[in-house]
Amino acid sequence: MANPFEDENGEYLVLTNQEAQYSLWPSFREIPAGWNAVGPRGKRQICLEWIEAHWTDMRPKSLIDAMATSK
Repeated sequence: MANPFEDENGEYLVLTNQEAQYSLWPSFREIPAGWNAVGPRGKRQICLEWIEAHWTDMRPKSLIDAMATSK
């Protein structure tokens, strides 16, 4: 069986967690606890492009918040 995370013809979801981190997820799999679907549902490349356009700060949200309050 091929890796479901690398199937160019598969259908994917874009997920995010409480730390504002993103993940590409095969649509046929249950969304893991702590993650929510956001953005498009579709081909792998479409979802990856959406993640690249929207996840512009790789720092976890808790670090961003802590740095903002320490100024």
